[in-house]
Amino acid sequence: MTALSILDLVRVTQDTDARGALDNSRDLAGHAERWGYQRFWVAEHHNMIGIASAATSVVIGHIAAGTKTIRVGAGGIMLPNHAPIVIAEQFGTLARLFPGRIDLGLGRAPGTDQMTMRALRRSLQNSDNFPQDIQELQAYFAPAGPNQRLQAVPAAGTDVPLWILGSSTYGAQLAAALGLPYAFASHFAPDQLLQALQIYHQHFEPSEQSTKPHAMVGVNIIAADTDAEAKRLWTTQQMSFTNMFRGTRGLSTPPIDDIETYWSPAEKMQAMGMLRRSIIGSKETVRAGIAALVEETGADELMIVSDVYDHATRLKSYEMIAEAAAGLNKTPKAVAAE
Repeated sequence: MTALSILDLVRVTQDTDARGALDNSRDLAGHAERWGYQRFWVAEHHNMIGIASAATSVVIGHIAAGTKTIRVGAGGIMLPNHAPIVIAEQFGTLARLFPGRIDLGLGRAPGTDQMTMRALRRSLQNSDNFPQDIQELQAYFAPAGPNQRLQAVPAAGTDVPLWILGSSTYGAQLAAALGLPYAFASHFAPDQLLQALQIYHQHFEPSEQSTKPHAMVGVNIIAADTDAEAKRLWTTQQMSFTNMFRGTRGLSTPPIDDIETYWSPAEKMQAMGMLRRSIIGSKETVRAGIAALVEETGADELMIVSDVYDHATRLKSYEMIAEAAAGLNKTPKAVAAE
């Protein structure tokens, strides 16, 4: 059975502040572990007033403290923004506080705009060092040698599992070469999904962390009582993408009845191109969509974004998604044939 996990955007809405968004994220994680989700990730985004997860390691600590069994981690940390030793210190500390439950997903994009990049003291050339920075991180998380003078305290010996995140074939090649699990961001960049997965599986080299490939596929899923209601809830995310194109990123907004009144034809084409892998509908529609996606990609795990405005409604969506997937213990082909 393909594992289900959650990528939470820690959305600040028109009806919540940042504290409310952080507490809602923690509440969702508590429900998610009872519903059988395997991991709960948050991502590093800067200078976005509608997303409260910029201090990613701090948010992970808040969520992990409110849960007991679910794995909690970053999906991801934009490593070129940071010195590897600092990330090792942060995630090593998390691993000491919550042993066996912390993941570290790594991306090489800035996760922000150029002005904020400068404020982060980031250089565009930092991305060129991404493979070396990953290997430096691995060294910090490994047991310290007897004469090792530089340590990321208290990271040594925690062996925090690393993931490579990507939206192109570059990440697939790197994850395969390093023998690490790979997560593809098809929830907003679906174009190279199948090509990247093929490269990852064909070129995977076993490593100390992973003896075989493990591919995660990011996907937007919204479940509701009817297809029509799910599509209405989806307008919150569709407006968010439209606002991003307009350069007016702000707080998450409530769903509307007719998205066609909000975006232009050009904006619709651009947004729907990025969102075209989304699965939106009733429990039956979602079940069929998950089955088809797993059959097409061979994904070991789905990382689900359910960007629903109202917290209680979002909880219902994630619960229905888990229920829809629970019937997929059979092979995807058998499910699709029903």
